[in-house]
Amino acid sequence: PQVFGPPGHFFEGPRWHEGRLWFSDFYARAVKSVSLKGDLRTEFEIDDQPSGLGWMPDGSMLIVSMTKCQVLRRTRDGKISLHADLGHIATFHCNDMVVDAQGRAYVGNFGFDLDKELRERGTQGVLAEHVAAKLACVLPDGSVRIAAEDMHFPNGTVITPDGKTLIIGETFGACLTAFDVGADGALSNRRLWANIAPRVPDGICLD
Repeated sequence: PQVFGPPGHFFEGPRWHEGRLWFSDFYARAVKSVSLKGDLRTEFEIDDQPSGLGWMPDGSMLIVSMTKCQVLRRTRDGKISLHADLGHIATFHCNDMVVDAQGRAYVGNFGFDLDKELRERGTQGVLAEHVAAKLACVLPDGSVRIAAEDMHFPNGTVITPDGKTLIIGETFGACLTAFDVGADGALSNRRLWANIAPRVPDGICLD
């Protein structure tokens, strides 16, 4: 194992891409990357906290804009524009995201003001009772639909190499949940993938 120690504030959404590990440093409002040699570089900054990252088939990059509940799109020449607005689905900050081979993005959100609820009710109170969230699906043209409901803080998300199964960590459900992915990107056959209680999942990867 190797340990990287790049300076930063709070890292999220790590993704390997073209030989580098890309990640969001969301308090710095920057997307950064580092190579296996440890050379850190700031790729770009946005006017919000970035979170989930992914790439579309044409090489353009998708970035979750957390507090604005948006997905941004960055073309290969560095131009950034609004790709999708999730304000009608997300009930609080957006977080992790996975992008499939067709360019569809699945984006989670907190569902509620996490910091406020933790201060007022404590961890056990929030675990026992909280507002569920909706998982959003952003199609390649930027249109948005609800992919799944009643998610308990949807977080780290992966899609199997055959594109047929989506697995997502439900942080306050203390589990990993799986769905079948249809040809049109619709999710079905919701099922428990793994119960990891009393631990709670955050970011995940698929080996």
